[in-house]
Amino acid sequence: MEKRTPREVIDFARENGAEVVDFKFLDFPGTWQHFSVPVEALTEESFEEGFGFDGSSIRGWRNINESDMLVIPDPGTAFMDPFTKDPTLNLIGNIYDPITKERYSRDPRAVAIKAENYLASTGVADKAYFGPEAEFFVFDDVRFDQRENQGFYHIDSKEGCWNSGREENPNLGYKPRFKEGYFPVPPTDSLHDLRSEMMLTLINVGCEVETQHHEVATAGQGEIDLKFDTLINMGDKLLLYKYVIRNIAKRNGKTVTFMPKPIYNDNGSGMHVHQSLWKGNKPLFAGNEYAGVSDAALYYIGGILKHAPAILAFSNPTTNSYKRLVPGFEAPVNLAYSQRNRSAAIRIPMYSPSPKSKRIEFRCPDPTCNPYLAFSAMMMAGLDGIQNKIHPGEPLDKNIYDLPPEELKDIRKTPASLEDALRALESDHEFLLKGEVFTEDVIHTWINYKRERDIAQLAQRPHPYEFFLYYDA
Repeated sequence: MEKRTPREVIDFARENGAEVVDFKFLDFPGTWQHFSVPVEALTEESFEEGFGFDGSSIRGWRNINESDMLVIPDPGTAFMDPFTKDPTLNLIGNIYDPITKERYSRDPRAVAIKAENYLASTGVADKAYFGPEAEFFVFDDVRFDQRENQGFYHIDSKEGCWNSGREENPNLGYKPRFKEGYFPVPPTDSLHDLRSEMMLTLINVGCEVETQHHEVATAGQGEIDLKFDTLINMGDKLLLYKYVIRNIAKRNGKTVTFMPKPIYNDNGSGMHVHQSLWKGNKPLFAGNEYAGVSDAALYYIGGILKHAPAILAFSNPTTNSYKRLVPGFEAPVNLAYSQRNRSAAIRIPMYSPSPKSKRIEFRCPDPTCNPYLAFSAMMMAGLDGIQNKIHPGEPLDKNIYDLPPEELKDIRKTPASLEDALRALESDHEFLLKGEVFTEDVIHTWINYKRERDIAQLAQRPHPYEFFLYYDA
């Protein structure tokens, strides 16, 4: 995405023959919403006056008696939609109260804007960079249903190892075995061209891409990595990333899910998040401490490890998230840090000796998160670590999964469920309130929404495996 003025956006729309303007914004849980207007309705004044809409039906937002809202487009987010039939200019918007003209506090992008402003106000740094590695599955078919008398899901993939014996007239084999899907060449990697189409489309709409590849699991697991960017920009890009990947898949007769654990007994989809702080042109995480990092980096790690259970309420926000965070797979469940060791919750990558490349990688999150909230929570925890000099203790360079019980018992664990993470957020959120980045209303609304819409709904429904366990009890 290229920074533009309102006048430049209007010129850009004209140059590209836009006939429609589509405004995108994020609901509270983290899904893009949109509405469109004719291109003639977009004027330079639109970037100050905005466009009205009904916010009462947006998940986690206003009540019906206070439904009127404004979306004011950000001119720096303009791109031409690669999927619409008619030429369409896309703009990401910020949400405002039409009466007070203040930012709406439950707009997730507003939280991210306040987080960036707070960072600058501390004097610690002026930029926080984030580089998420979002994984996903590409399936050929998905069916699911839940009723009073039945519940099921069925997913399928031509790549699925379970189809090695299926009659396909002909079945050509080349199906990645469970946990053996990392980096095979075609024909075993049957989705190379599809991921390349996704990658090139992302580049065309303004996202810098570093790499694309097959991931560990069978059945079409993939990853496309975006080059790091600042907090708000990366939040915007991650949403655009999901939009592009889903629509490219659909255009090719396939479907994509970012669910962390759609397949039993194989690796799930995570979103390792690389992050660093800069002040001016100086990277703050390079130094002479462990793994070539600075004291600031160690304190940042200490803040994230201290507040990790609360962070996970935002970075791992679904009940399915905690089916990925289990021992024995790739997801780290032990709150420790290390260089190179991928079984630690925080890793210090050692790819390059350059100070500009020095960063930390938080490996717990998954791509179902609301990126504005998740990135903001991570940064606020890291800043709290720096401000209070929270040292993370000694690194753990051993394979954590192979440690004997007497060593393992002293290592803190990630929450075992979404409810555990929400309880942690309930008791540990003062660090999020600094600078009014998060508000008590945002935190309590998030907790209540997740308990009512996720946890309670799942808790009331029988699970298919319960019939196997208990039907004859």
